[in-house]
Amino acid sequence: MSGQRIAQIEQAGEWRTDKVEKAGDVKPGIYNLYLASQADKAKSHDGVILHADKDHVYQQVGKSFIKHDRRNFDQVPEIGEIKTIAYEQGRAVVATSSASMKLGRTMGRWF
Repeated sequence: MSGQRIAQIEQAGEWRTDKVEKAGDVKPGIYNLYLASQADKAKSHDGVILHADKDHVYQQVGKSFIKHDRRNFDQVPEIGEIKTIAYEQGRAVVATSSASMKLGRTMGRWF
């Protein structure tokens, strides 16, 4: 993948490249975001932010993909960051994930 993030969309049975950007901190792989489930606003969702488009913010939670309505965010989180997203009065509240803090502490021991 050479450090690139490629977003493709399906149109009339054909895959078309929509956007090519730097991958940043997103791990290499194929992410089938069309399988994403709508976020449950009664729960918090903890995982890496994979993609954001004009309509949704996509997050990997475990092995599943969740899509959040972009209009619920005051500011969209950075792609590649591990975040916890919860909802208060219909608005998305983004916080640093406890998993992210654990990784940071673990990595700090190696230096």
